[in-house]
Amino acid sequence: MIDLKLLTYLENFITPERKERFIAVLNERTKLVTVAVEDVFQMHNASAVIRTCDVFGVQEAHIIEQRYGKRLDTAIAMGSQKWVDVHRHKNTADCMKGLKSSGYKIIATTPHKNTCLLNDFKIDGKTALFFGTERSGLSDEVLNEADGFLKIPMVGFTESLNVSVSAAIMLQTLMNSLKNSDLEWQLSAEEKLALRLDWTKKSVRSIDDVLKRYHQLS
Repeated sequence: MIDLKLLTYLENFITPERKERFIAVLNERTKLVTVAVEDVFQMHNASAVIRTCDVFGVQEAHIIEQRYGKRLDTAIAMGSQKWVDVHRHKNTADCMKGLKSSGYKIIATTPHKNTCLLNDFKIDGKTALFFGTERSGLSDEVLNEADGFLKIPMVGFTESLNVSVSAAIMLQTLMNSLKNSDLEWQLSAEEKLALRLDWTKKSVRSIDDVLKRYHQLS
């Protein structure tokens, strides 16, 4: 259960405008679509994908750090990692297993499969978009276990885009489509409250001292 008294207490430490901003942003958030980035080599690309998730309202992102270690550059993410729930995974298998057990379809984004072009793709339930490394794309592990394939139509000589650019194009297109569909894509009331409390905590200076005073008063 969400501690509503704590939320009310903490909101006294932020401006009314910030509180309203949180509410407005949360109304545009979804967990129906999530993103997984597999072994991206360039650190700034993983961070840019997280920023893209924040911009287009995707609340959860998954970073697989099996080959190259930690790939999230907080400077490039520009604070978006505070507002997006980032789940880090040591290997691809664990990431896919967790997503599938939560009801997500695994959709491999790759220019080498022509199963579905972006404009023809329809979200019909929980969907996890997998993006691969700049060097060799997604692993065979993802390609062999994927429930579907998705690509951006291109008409030039170049066959692929930077991973962060691809994520931005796909999320902008798919989120617009999702919000015009009949699917229940928004967060639940409880999820919104939980995030509102989390974001408020992250916005209060000296939060540990503030929480200590709150518990002393309770």
